[in-house]
Amino acid sequence: MVISKPSQIKLSVSITKQGKRYVAYSPALDFVTSGRSETEARKRFAEGVLLFLEGLEEMGTTEEVLKSLGWERERKQWQPPKIVSHSSMSLRIPVAV
Repeated sequence: MVISKPSQIKLSVSITKQGKRYVAYSPALDFVTSGRSETEARKRFAEGVLLFLEGLEEMGTTEEVLKSLGWERERKQWQPPKIVSHSSMSLRIPVAV
């Protein structure tokens, strides 16, 4: 993938708080980062995704990696998988005592 002009994509990003850190995760890229605040986590996420995509381009593996993550090409643009549902589920799991 050669990026000749800036593209705009929308990624689903979940922000969680784990201890004192805010964690940003996107299933569309299986990419995660964190920061001391939600703002810092979001900033690091944006920077990290850019570096990740630039690295794919440099290695010539953009198409292979994005396809393996469920991305599709539409009108010369890569599109992330569409989220059809997001919810919390209650599950029973065995616990050793």
